[in-house]
Amino acid sequence: MTPLRRKRTAAPNLTVEKSFASAGHRYVAGCDEVGRGALAGPVSVGIVVVDLDAPSPLRGVRDSKLLPPAEREALVPRIRRWSVASAVGHASAEEIDALGLMSALRAAGSRAWASVLDTVTPDVVLLDGNHDWLSARSQGTLFGTDDGGAATVGQVDTVGCTSPVQTRIKADLTCLSVAAASVLAKVERDALMVSLAADHPDFGWDVNKGYATESHRAAIDAAGPSRYHRRTWRLGSLERPDVTRTESGG
Repeated sequence: MTPLRRKRTAAPNLTVEKSFASAGHRYVAGCDEVGRGALAGPVSVGIVVVDLDAPSPLRGVRDSKLLPPAEREALVPRIRRWSVASAVGHASAEEIDALGLMSALRAAGSRAWASVLDTVTPDVVLLDGNHDWLSARSQGTLFGTDDGGAATVGQVDTVGCTSPVQTRIKADLTCLSVAAASVLAKVERDALMVSLAADHPDFGWDVNKGYATESHRAAIDAAGPSRYHRRTWRLGSLERPDVTRTESGG
């Protein structure tokens, strides 16, 4: 009996990006995040801008979670050459604790956005998911204390994205610019976690990249959280985090 072949999903393409041309848009930015479900390390946001007047094929790019590390790393220089502009921004564990996850994502996205603006202003942004956490807005934050020592809520203005943002569920699987952004963000964040692992070997960040594996939780139980852990999250093995992913998660 002939074994069934596993169906291979179609590679991301520029069909969705090109649909924006009818509205007069030329520069379309794809945006995706990684690190949302980790216990340690930053959330990271990648942005890749394509020029619809001069699109060219880029083979081999898929959602970063579907590619082995060596393939992701080899794609980075190709993506950089292919795109009009590209950038990755990060928000630290400390910022996640202070701002909350959505606002920390906006902060990371703002940093990537500001870098992209040095080269081009995208006409529209295609954002993976169903929630626009990227657009500019004022946000509350728990910074400082009142005279009684209680935390106070203030307002902080974030730069954020000032171009129209279009959300699309599973855009990292279908839209080439978004898949490329996920690759850049994943490679840069993974490299950062590997570098941090050298000084914090107990947590295995070179393998788990800060995600919620059993061995990572056990290490937190034994050694306590580091400065790179999200201390407002439930970290130990007896109290699982609200969001968990595998070691290769995005």
